[in-house]
Amino acid sequence: MIEDIKKDASERMQKSVTALGNAMAKIRAGRAHTSLLDQVMVPYYGSDVALSQVANVGVEDARTLTVTPWEKPMLSVVEKAIMNSDLGVNPNSAGMTIRIPIPPLTEERRRDLVKIAKSEAEGARVAIRNIRRDANGTLKDLLKEKEISEDELRGAEDAVQKLTDSVIKQIDTVLAEKEADLMEV
Repeated sequence: MIEDIKKDASERMQKSVTALGNAMAKIRAGRAHTSLLDQVMVPYYGSDVALSQVANVGVEDARTLTVTPWEKPMLSVVEKAIMNSDLGVNPNSAGMTIRIPIPPLTEERRRDLVKIAKSEAEGARVAIRNIRRDANGTLKDLLKEKEISEDELRGAEDAVQKLTDSVIKQIDTVLAEKEADLMEV
């Protein structure tokens, strides 16, 4: 029973670390990457859909993304959706292709991105601590129901704390790597 609780907490904590990795990937470091456009929604026949559902997104070079809509009438709609997104890029259309030059990051923008990365990491730490609290609460409920002893409770709480500490170290490592990546000129 205690092992199930620890296993569940471990799985949930790893999902939080994975979610943090995905969030960090969306914070751009001055290089063109297709995930930069993942959040762009395009109106398509009355409903908003992801850009990748109506166009092919690719990387032309280190500083340029290309977007090729599958239908000609979608060209202006896709271009407008990219302009209206809060990405700070200006798309240029040429024929059936939209080119999006990625501007180099200024020092101020790099610092802003580091702040965003730190807030994402703090959100992940909070999620980890909430998972720890839930696991400890479940363990205390087992103690109240006399299904485990106080010694087993202390041992299980120590194990959950060690798991929490190791996952928080993973989060700190992910943050340090992203911070170094963002501040690299």
